[in-house]
Amino acid sequence: KHDFSQGPLKMISPGKVYRRDTDDATHSHQFHQVEGLVIDKHVTMADLKGTLEKIAQTVFGAKRQIRLRPSYFPFTEPSVEVDVSCFKCGGKGC
Repeated sequence: KHDFSQGPLKMISPGKVYRRDTDDATHSHQFHQVEGLVIDKHVTMADLKGTLEKIAQTVFGAKRQIRLRPSYFPFTEPSVEVDVSCFKCGGKGC
């Protein structure tokens, strides 16, 4: 049991995902996914957005363009997907 008097409950779970998908330009049978959870009073979508942007810029570099897209997943609400600009062309289009 979490003692909320000591602060919010926070967790992050990165890992590989394997699916029965046919590989194409936008899909892969294996990819990386990160899931996170924060339970506290007054946590908003703005908190999630700021956290995701900071993580993406730390991992991929401050020069990368980051885009959050609203998405639907039946097991989370709200849901977003994070797009990061191309490393090769810098987002100009390969």
